[in-house]
Amino acid sequence: MTEYVDRSEPEVVAPASAVVTPADAADAARLVAFGLQPRLQPARDQEYADLLRRYREDPPFARLADAVATGLGLIVLEVSPRAGMAVTAAEDSVFAVRMGDYARRTSADSGDRFLHGLAHLAVAAMAFPRPEDLADDGYIGRVSVNGVDAFVRQACRRLEERAEEQGENTDPATDAPGLEAGWRIWVRRSAAGATKDARRLAGSTTGIVGKAVAFLTESGFLQRTGDDNGGTYRTTARYQLQVRDMAGSAAMAELLELGIVPVTDGTPTLLPPEESDDLELVADAGLPFHS
Repeated sequence: MTEYVDRSEPEVVAPASAVVTPADAADAARLVAFGLQPRLQPARDQEYADLLRRYREDPPFARLADAVATGLGLIVLEVSPRAGMAVTAAEDSVFAVRMGDYARRTSADSGDRFLHGLAHLAVAAMAFPRPEDLADDGYIGRVSVNGVDAFVRQACRRLEERAEEQGENTDPATDAPGLEAGWRIWVRRSAAGATKDARRLAGSTTGIVGKAVAFLTESGFLQRTGDDNGGTYRTTARYQLQVRDMAGSAAMAELLELGIVPVTDGTPTLLPPEESDDLELVADAGLPFHS
């Protein structure tokens, strides 16, 4: 009698830890939802802290949370107790903040779009003026509204001097500003101005910077620390991660190479520009917004 031997492939049973349950998916989505609340601190929310711990200790759950974020068009920058689940929006994400939308929210006309972007770029450059500042998780940058405005104005003067030395046009059309032209428009704007009740004009340069830092504060990137110099602010771990992500932009590199960004406590005191003839202007400003 011949014994029957079953040569079919044995059924592969996934280990229990690899089985994704609806509860796991819900927890992963909950963690991403916490990450979309940038002002929420894990230390002040036990559920958030527990989910962060699970992310670090449970690799399958971490992969699931990453997949949920990716499906929403989000890029995970860091998951840690200091930053929480820090995410940024990809260009095609429903969560992406576009510069045009931001400018409209500030009641700015279309010609001010570049100036609002420049304000954000300048805040980032002043907050983290050295590569080592971005690399140091414990570094806290400090900026002020007046300090950012003073920085941009000095950058404008440096660029204007260079343009004159090279014999370039120093009176560009205001309706089609390139990078240098946009900075010259900044100089022509009133630094403050005032309404009848002494409020800062929204279209003034300090008004534009004020809108930028208010937006960054609402987004959990800055924390307001005082009212001096038009308002003083300190950076958060999330903002450091965000600036790391944009640090390779040509426009930010150009700002830093001008040699006028100091390590500062936020006051409008700037270093004198260093003389250099080997700087190249860029065509686009790599701003922390999608065009």
